[in-house]
This record gives sequence, structure tokens and C-alpha cells, in this order.
Amino acid sequence: MKNRVGIVKHNKPNKIRFIPTDRLIMVAGNYGSGKTEVAVNLAIALVEKGLQLSIADLDIVNPYFRCREARGLMEAHDIRVVVPPASLTWADLPIVMPEIKGMLHPGDNQVSIFDVGGDEVGARLLSSLVEPLGDGPYALWQVINSRRPFTDTPEGCLKMKAGIEKTSRLEVTGLVVNSHLMHETTPEVILEGYQLARRVSEQSKIPIMFVTAMENLADAPELGEVEVPILRLRRYMLPPWIRPKQDEESEQVPAGRTVPIGRPQGAK
Repeated sequence: MKNRVGIVKHNKPNKIRFIPTDRLIMVAGNYGSGKTEVAVNLAIALVEKGLQLSIADLDIVNPYFRCREARGLMEAHDIRVVVPPASLTWADLPIVMPEIKGMLHPGDNQVSIFDVGGDEVGARLLSSLVEPLGDGPYALWQVINSRRPFTDTPEGCLKMKAGIEKTSRLEVTGLVVNSHLMHETTPEVILEGYQLARRVSEQSKIPIMFVTAMENLADAPELGEVEVPILRLRRYMLPPWIRPKQDEESEQVPAGRTVPIGRPQGAK
């Protein structure tokens, strides 16, 4: 299995970092898996290694956690963010812009990341990219969170994988472990997700690309048994109902609008 940049190899005393080989990375996962947090953190980690990053928001499912919410943050890191125009920012439609098709074949020292909507519904948008992608190489990573419904068993994860592949017409090529309980996450929760992903990997023959851990947990001794790289996360995406008071320079951003789609402001 090939290692990726911005990821800490945690099963050795000295932390070792790697340069990625994938240039087109699609990150998919069910609602609540944390795929957008993974995509944003991955993008920042890669650009800090000197790579040219572009990230496209293809999430047409979740109104709260979409990488377009972190646009200012990522642009401050010299990351090109491709989102629908302002008039269509909140449209829940399969909008595929020419810029997105142009990201399908990144050049040398360039990486394209697609933040794909949850489960097979959101992955349907990828099917429109199959023809322009052609025989070009790609990575489609399924984010697994063992503490979310429908992906807390190998069978559930494999069913989700089958749905993503059927609607996207692309094969899942890697697994990303992002098991968490928000601020109540412990090393045991992370290890639980890792063990689940190992079983999924054994049954599907798909490799685990990396495990994620928030900065305050990434060096926990318990994670020494993890045999794949660990991506250290910072929490950038915050739902509006728990957003703390922040100054304008804070790197944390609210996730999405304050009310769900179709609900008028002030409705209960």
C-alpha cells in the first residue's frame, strides 16, 4: 500500500511523512461520516507540502457540512476552491461546472480533491464525470465512521460501498477511517473504527489509506497498534448551533446555514 503526504506514520518512534502518488482524490461517505472535515484537512496538509491544490465541492446532500463553508480558510492556504456561483451556493442540484471537468486530469505537482455528497445519493453526481475522466487514474476513498448508523458493521460498510459504486459508476479504491464522537472521541473509539475497517478491507480487498485522529489524540500510546498512517486533524467545520464566539481571524468556520433547506427563518 502506498503512503500519502501530510500523514504521520505512527507505528514508529520517529514520525515519517510521505509524498502522495494519487493526483485525483474523490472523498465519499455517508451522512455524518466526517468526510468534509477529512477533505479539508487533507487539502491543507497536502498544500503545506508544496503541492498545488484544487478542491471541488460536489456535496449536494448535506446542507450543513460542505467544504464551501471553509472556502475563505482554504483560499488563505493558497488552495483553489471550486464551488457553484453565489446564486447557486445552496442549490441541491447536480451542478457540474467546466472547472470541475478541468480538475479530472491534474498535472505534475497538482492534486485535485472532490468532496462528494453522502452515500450513493451524493455519489450519483460522479457518474457524469466518467466519460470526461476516460482512462485517467483516480482514487475514490470511502470514509468509514463506526459510530454512525449503517456503517457500524462490515456488512453495512460493504452495502454502502456497493451503492456508491453503482451510482457513481466508479470503483472504491481505498478506505479512510474517521471514527469519532465529536469532543467525546477517545483512542478506543478510533481503534474500534480501525478494527472495523480492517474487516471491511479483508472482505473487499480494498486497502485502508489512513486513520484520522484529532491533534489532541494523534499521539496517544493506544494508537501505536495502528499499522497504517494517521492523518492529524484540526476541527474546521462547526455546526452553527455550537459555534463559539470567534474573532474574524479564527480558522474554525460555521458549517452551513442556520436552518435546514425549505424551513423559513424562525420556524420551529
